[in-house]
Amino acid sequence: MDVSIIYINYNACDLLLSSIQSLFQHTKGLDFEIIIVDNASEESTEPIKRICNDQIHLLQASKNLGFGKANNLGLTIAKGRNILFLNPDTLLRNNAIKILSDTLDNNPKIGACGGNLFNKDLTATHSFSRIFPSILREADSSLFNLYTKIRYGQNAEFNHTGKNLEVAYICGADLMTRKEILDKVGFFDPDFFLYYEETELERRIKAAEYKIYSIPSAEIIHLEGTSFSLNEERERHIFHGRENFFNKIYSKSYKKLADGLNILFLTLAIFTFSLTGKREEKKKYQFRKSLYLKKNKR
Repeated sequence: MDVSIIYINYNACDLLLSSIQSLFQHTKGLDFEIIIVDNASEESTEPIKRICNDQIHLLQASKNLGFGKANNLGLTIAKGRNILFLNPDTLLRNNAIKILSDTLDNNPKIGACGGNLFNKDLTATHSFSRIFPSILREADSSLFNLYTKIRYGQNAEFNHTGKNLEVAYICGADLMTRKEILDKVGFFDPDFFLYYEETELERRIKAAEYKIYSIPSAEIIHLEGTSFSLNEERERHIFHGRENFFNKIYSKSYKKLADGLNILFLTLAIFTFSLTGKREEKKKYQFRKSLYLKKNKR
């Protein structure tokens, strides 16, 4: 088996079926299987059950395991030499899976890779990061990515070069790695529920002296919303994922400094949004700041 494609479904049946349809439409010259892990969806999974066969498998979790644990469950039955973690809100534009698989097969030093991601209107969207989460990355994010724009130009999070590009980590929406690497460095850390788990995994892959690459010839549409409107549940998941990552990777003193500086960075961003009249952006950053302030009061 060349590739095992693992989807995590949580109340996204229609998106998942559309993604699978695009997968079969574009994937050629490859022996693959699809593993769907349903995270105890509240909606019916009957439409998914109807498409299951010897190539499409469904595992149903008894509760919502989160992203990492659910992928780990899928990995227990994966037969592929290479593993693709693919979001249900994705649509393939070309034979992206074979392109990524061939990249791993032909480049033993590359431990993980992903393609270029596009919005629904085919504009470029976040596909990777050039910097791991850190004080520098958080300062850059709160200051409108000024540092990465100066250093990396238009290639800060989307590969416009037309060439394979080494990056810090690939977005978890389309992350491919080798099964033997996962067996070596470990699966997703079960302490993460949602967000930062793929970042932590890719950091372990890099620590094992493999490289992470963006492969621009692999093209995938990512339908995730890009609105600045506030989603409090999502923001809380991001916050807790970030807490987990910093607690695991950095010292207590570094984490404490990062938290304090992040409050400062967020305050500066809020002030800027106030001056420019961007109310939704201001509201989102105020909520992010409140999460840090509440934590510090405990």
